[in-house]
Amino acid sequence: MSPQQRKKININLLIPFLVIALVFGTMLWQKYRNSRDLPVAPQIEPLLGKRTAVLFFVTDGTRLVREARELDPCGDAVACLGDVLEELLNGPVGEFDEPLPEGTVINAVRIDGDLASIDLNRAFADTLPSGSSAEMMAVYSIVDTVTVNFPQISKVKLNVEGEQSFQLKHLDLSEPLSPDYTLELPQQPVPDADVSQPSKKLKEKQ
Repeated sequence: MSPQQRKKININLLIPFLVIALVFGTMLWQKYRNSRDLPVAPQIEPLLGKRTAVLFFVTDGTRLVREARELDPCGDAVACLGDVLEELLNGPVGEFDEPLPEGTVINAVRIDGDLASIDLNRAFADTLPSGSSAEMMAVYSIVDTVTVNFPQISKVKLNVEGEQSFQLKHLDLSEPLSPDYTLELPQQPVPDADVSQPSKKLKEKQ
């Protein structure tokens, strides 16, 4: 057998090994790349057309209750959330009480994955009635309203004038808060809101 023939045979034997090595190399690279691609948290889809929001107000000073409110279409997730919070500031149209003090303003809203960050003005903290119950009702009316209307959001971070480690007299707002539906009045029916004549109590930012 000539040297040229032996060289040809060696090349023919080498090709299958190269193909196998290439296949295994590709599989290992794909596995590595998949391990580095962390899944992205689902984003809230913009709500098109009329939709009904659930707002949390106060009854008897110590319990949250739900009230329905029909809202107009919104363009994106942040706009949708802003609309819901604005209606919460507008106050109830039924017999319930407002959880948020006079002069409260939403300065900014942001959504990062499953976390919503809401910046409130100083009046929110300064004019809250004294007592832990009033603070609980105010804070969790916001938190529960956000999470019940936007299931992709699991926690809410409340800031005051940009301060991220703010503390009320009884509640610490330095960490994101999960909803607490145990504050809700059990077996409370949801009254239909009169959307033709909504309560307009939204305060202008000072």
